[in-house]
Amino acid sequence: MPVHVQQTPNPNARKFVLPRKMFDRPLNISTAVDAAHHPLAQQLFALDPVYNVFMVQDFVTVNKYPDAPWAGLEEEIVRIVAAYFEIDDEVMG
Repeated sequence: MPVHVQQTPNPNARKFVLPRKMFDRPLNISTAVDAAHHPLAQQLFALDPVYNVFMVQDFVTVNKYPDAPWAGLEEEIVRIVAAYFEIDDEVMG
């Protein structure tokens, strides 16, 4: 099952739902320095408009700066998340 993308009430956040539980505890990362301690967060923070990553149970929520469009970014996040967890990266939205 691929990564499923969901909109959130916040237009600058997307929820990337995984096919199964991947995280035992919630992890909120809000700086690139903190992201250096988690390989997935580090890859996501390397995408310039990303400023927060929240990982819990079976999803990853990514926040971007308001002036950055989701076009292209959403697909890149799916690619990174799918590769990290070795999931089929077909986008389902």
